[in-house]
Amino acid sequence: MEQKPPMPPFTYETAIQKVQMAEDAWNSRDPEKVCLAYTIDTEWRNRNEFINGREEVKAFLTTKWANELDYKLKKELWTFAENRIAVRFEYEWCNSAGQWHRSYGNELWEFDENGLMQKRYASINDLEITEKDRYL
Repeated sequence: MEQKPPMPPFTYETAIQKVQMAEDAWNSRDPEKVCLAYTIDTEWRNRNEFINGREEVKAFLTTKWANELDYKLKKELWTFAENRIAVRFEYEWCNSAGQWHRSYGNELWEFDENGLMQKRYASINDLEITEKDRYL
């Protein structure tokens, strides 16, 4: 049985730990590694895309990080209860034309009993920035 501690129900400390683990994993930009935090049948809504299953997550992340260059993410715990965590986040990235962006959003996460994320709902907005305006 796959497990990804800490497992729910979350305390403040374990929710913070889970958020930091997610931030660290996504900043690795390694789709093979990142997708292992999700259940085989995970359900996502990312912006206007609906992604189902770990293999689709891996494909999505591979494409994402091929297009969002120099990606750097910061996540912050918003709230938690039982097996759910809500976070706010921002990340910066550059496209192939050299245009920098800062993306802001919120995520709602739901975990199974083994600490794997079974649902992820993300709302994200993008802002074009100059390289000198970067702070992440």
